[in-house]
Amino acid sequence: MLRQKLQQKLLQKLSPQQIQMIKLLEIPTLQIEQRIKKELEENPALEEGADEDEKNLDEQVQEDEEFEEKDKDQEEFTIDDYIDDDEIPEYRLQAGNYSRDDDKRMEIPFSAGSSFHENLESQLILRELTDKQKILGEYILGNIDEDGYLRRELTNIVDDLAFLQNINATEEELEEVLEIIQDLEPAGVGARSLRECLLLQIKRRDQTVPAVKLSETILENYFEEFSKRHYDKIIGRLNISEEELKTVIDEILKLSPKPGSAYGDSYSKTAQQIIPDFILELTEDSFDLHLNSRNLPELRLSKAYNEMLQSYSRQKNTKKEMKDAVLFVKQKIDSAKWFIDAIKQRQNTLLITMNAILKYQEEYFIEGDETKLKPMILKDVAEMTGLDISTVSRVANSKYIQTHFGIFPLKFFFSEGLQTDSGEEVSTREIKRILQDCIDNEEKRRPLTDERLTEILQEKGYQIARRTVAKYREQLNIPVARLRKEI
Repeated sequence: MLRQKLQQKLLQKLSPQQIQMIKLLEIPTLQIEQRIKKELEENPALEEGADEDEKNLDEQVQEDEEFEEKDKDQEEFTIDDYIDDDEIPEYRLQAGNYSRDDDKRMEIPFSAGSSFHENLESQLILRELTDKQKILGEYILGNIDEDGYLRRELTNIVDDLAFLQNINATEEELEEVLEIIQDLEPAGVGARSLRECLLLQIKRRDQTVPAVKLSETILENYFEEFSKRHYDKIIGRLNISEEELKTVIDEILKLSPKPGSAYGDSYSKTAQQIIPDFILELTEDSFDLHLNSRNLPELRLSKAYNEMLQSYSRQKNTKKEMKDAVLFVKQKIDSAKWFIDAIKQRQNTLLITMNAILKYQEEYFIEGDETKLKPMILKDVAEMTGLDISTVSRVANSKYIQTHFGIFPLKFFFSEGLQTDSGEEVSTREIKRILQDCIDNEEKRRPLTDERLTEILQEKGYQIARRTVAKYREQLNIPVARLRKEI
């Protein structure tokens, strides 16, 4: 049975300018350069160079009435069309809006001349391999991650080769090629576990050295006990002294748990070049903040396209070909105008947001003293600027600022607050600094438990729960007390 009913539905509509703004706001400096170049290539109505007559930007040729209705249909989209790309997770809008790594001061990475995988490939081609082994070797290398590990099971690789490459191979054949790869540099590459990675490295050491031989025995037979720091069990089972175990620990600490990290891989996160979006300079009596324009060209509308549209508009030709030509030129000009406006809005929004952060954290930016960082969440900046919280979040995402004391992600300046006994609000970053100092100076034979760390903080006037201390310790990537124990 068919039924008709009226239903009201509220949809948020976005203009093309708003859509451009949403897309462009999150893009950092390096990507915005590429985005502008792409737009210049695709839209002939957009050109590089300063606009010779700014006042004409808002007074372009009169729109043809025949296309007005059609244009209106094209000017609005529902938010659903972009929700997959642009929806901001709820946690990003809350107080804890920074990642674990944001507590660490960022260093400027560098890119090496050749990538980690290219280095492995150049070594592998020097080995005596059959044609099939070369193919298998290349496929295995493609599955080695940036840390140097082979995370996929050989059985899965056998299936991949059969279905994707139409190559029949056995696990034994793959194992044989993997052994060759594990003989490449750096030592430990191609390992399938941390234990195997360390064993591959220790086996290349001088086996006549007692500490090396003992290290191999412990990694081979007592790795679980060693990783959990059950040193007493190892000492008892191998009948060795504490001093001998210390030499083993020193030897194993010389090994790399991530052999691939020593190379600057162009695909790895650590090797990507960081280009600051903002540059902050400290003058005698104030700050000088500006956007890093780098290679960003000035943009203007094409005079030729503008004149072409004016010419078409003056003609009374109603043929379909002429209508199509007018529509094409007009759409290109409108698209160029929208893009220029979106870039300007992006720059303005970035500066407004960063100026608010600068004002809020002014004491910190003078010297870079982390103890001067105030508790600050997205809502604080949103209230200062009049921008939406989601907009502030987009600005803070993947953006960096260059200061006279280093380069930092904008998320570094956001942190929650905590009250002391006296009612003073302090940044959780200060709590973490105290935790780090306590753990750095603890007695390693008897490391501080979370309960003891909680007591120390409470003695200093910070009202904090043990579970909160555990959370902050984890965010600092510090293991529990049992795993920090040394002999």
